[in-house]
Order: sequence, then structure tokens, then C-alpha cells
Amino acid sequence: MAMLFSCKDNYKRVGDEAQKVVYPQGVAKDLVFTYTETQEPVKNAEATVTKVQAVLTAAVMEDYDNLSFPRNVFPKGLQVDIYDEKNKKSVITADYGISYTSTKLISLHGNVVINTYDGKQFKTPQLYYDQINKWIFTQEKFEFVNPEDESVMLGTGFDSDEKLTKVNAHKTTGVKTFKDNEEL
Repeated sequence: MAMLFSCKDNYKRVGDEAQKVVYPQGVAKDLVFTYTETQEPVKNAEATVTKVQAVLTAAVMEDYDNLSFPRNVFPKGLQVDIYDEKNKKSVITADYGISYTSTKLISLHGNVVINTYDGKQFKTPQLYYDQINKWIFTQEKFEFVNPEDESVMLGTGFDSDEKLTKVNAHKTTGVKTFKDNEEL
């Protein structure tokens, strides 16, 4: 005598349970990535002069470049040291980051801080960087300190070139120090 049973799962999964688990194709730990450029194209294996443009440091990087929307995720934060043409260093830190490979957009979250070589400081909970247009922007609250004109600007919504020289601040308040002989 044989007994046959058949079970069918009619349960409809919702929320977190319905999401498919996606694993990275690779994971790097204690990452230090140095980005360099040459002034002339490299034509052979001979030694050539390079200049360090940036150094990315992260505890963990997860590589999802095999997905239809490729990206690299930095779940434990990151630091980027950026060097200008005179080798002056500016530093960007964040608690979490995603670099979208195909769109060249970087999204930083949690305690995002930019400290420029000339003493400017920018803080916000979230910041985007458009690598193609070399433009940073946020719709979140921010604080921008500029020691050159002794100003502190607070606001919501901000965009600027990557060197923080062409600043467009949205809803703002702030403090600026004027010297006695300076016009308003």
C-alpha cells in the first residue's frame, strides 16, 4: 500500500519576507584603494610617472557589479582623501556609502563630513556626488563653515562644485563676521 501526499504553498509573502536575498559577488575587507593618473597615456610596460588623485579607505566594500544596476556598497563607512593639482588634501567621511557604477553617482549617508585643505567644513546626514559633472548636492539639512569669510551657514538643500567654490545654498540662516571697514 502506498500513500502519496502533495503540498502546495499558497502563502503570499509580503514585506521583508517577499524580498529576494542578494549577495555580493565579492567582499573586500580593510580596503585601501589608491587612484592614480598619468599625464600621458601609458603605451608599454615601462615605468611612468603617476600622480595620486585619491585614496579610498573602508572597513568593508561589497561588490554588486554583477547586478542589472551595478554598485559598490560601503556598509561600515568610508574615508576618501582627495589630492588637488598642488597635492593639497581634502577629506570626505561618511558612515555608509554606495557608488553606482553605471550612473557614476555616489550616495553618502550618516555623518557626512567634508574637510577641505583650506579649512572649509561641510556637514550633512546625506550627500550625493555626480562624478560626471563633478557636483555635490543634498536636500537635507547642512552646516557649512568657511573660515575665509568667517561665516557659518545652516540650511536645508545645498549644491556646489566639488571644491566648494560655487555654492548654491537653499533655505538658509547663518552668521558672518564683518570687520569695521568692510561694507555690507
